[in-house]
Amino acid sequence: MTFQELDKYLLSKQGTTYDYPFDEEVRVYRIEKKIFALTSEKKPLRVNLKCDPIYALELRSIYEGVIAGYHMSKKHWNTVSVEGSDVDDETVKELIDHSYELVYKSLTKKQREALG
Repeated sequence: MTFQELDKYLLSKQGTTYDYPFDEEVRVYRIEKKIFALTSEKKPLRVNLKCDPIYALELRSIYEGVIAGYHMSKKHWNTVSVEGSDVDDETVKELIDHSYELVYKSLTKKQREALG
């Protein structure tokens, strides 16, 4: 998966926006101002994704390409190596979906309704 493919998939999620709040390199993806993913075009391509704490530990034990979130809460975030790792593209998409759903569920009813 390339950065362009990763970016396209992240932006395909309903109501997703992105910005660069930290620097010109780290792109932050949000739903209603809540972060669900962070990445950059820097090589090797990685993405930080929110994750259920128990599932996060399970993923880290299964995949070498999944580690505790870099510069994030180690309990609630994973850093997933997208290129050159044992995490295939379909799994990356599933983990993006999981992250998105966790954040989506945390939105208020009014915020979810505003998304459509």
